[in-house]
Amino acid sequence: MKVANLVGVLALLALASSFATAYDPSPLQDLCVAINDTDSAVLVNGKFCKNPSLYTPDDFSFSGFDVPGNTSNQLGVHVNIVTVDLMPGLNTLGISMARIDFAPNGGLNPPHYHPRASEILLVLEGTLYAGFVTSNPDHRLFAKILRPGDLIVFPFGLVHFQLNIGKAPAVAIAALTSQNPGVNTVANAIFGASPSINPSVITTAFHLDKKLVEDLQAQEWVNPT
Repeated sequence: MKVANLVGVLALLALASSFATAYDPSPLQDLCVAINDTDSAVLVNGKFCKNPSLYTPDDFSFSGFDVPGNTSNQLGVHVNIVTVDLMPGLNTLGISMARIDFAPNGGLNPPHYHPRASEILLVLEGTLYAGFVTSNPDHRLFAKILRPGDLIVFPFGLVHFQLNIGKAPAVAIAALTSQNPGVNTVANAIFGASPSINPSVITTAFHLDKKLVEDLQAQEWVNPT
């Protein structure tokens, strides 16, 4: 009886293992329209690999994180993100990094999420109010004030933000768990969509006046990156 139970458990584990390895790979782009014409096909989920004999140290390095970003925009923020496009050696490694500069007195990296990555953020200079919101149905806010040396993590796909509440510029470094994490800024996606979303959708969803929605849609929405 014990042997039969053991065989049953092993069979169940084998079945579970086959399910675990049968899922689709995580996409590294927002959209991929299927096509049968191979002449029109493009590579998905990565880059073509260079001949290893042609690798150079430059493929695995990047310079410029010491240079402050220009924060003279309506958000008072600049995000310099290094993905596989800037550092080819990141290909297939599942990581990327960003430097975020904040203007004094309210520089804001607005509510956004990364469709393909979790993020951990380290404050180097200044004082930030940062947090994230969980998904339906709870929408719990986890936020706190961060100072130099403090870390915060933003879970995969959740809306998060950082606000400079200090009187001096602030700088943070973020590491992300994808070579191409993607960024979807909530306000830009809602009010800056092209073509514009029907105002009736937004007025109902956000409990806003239609004229206000139309005014917001007419504005220019800044991309932090």
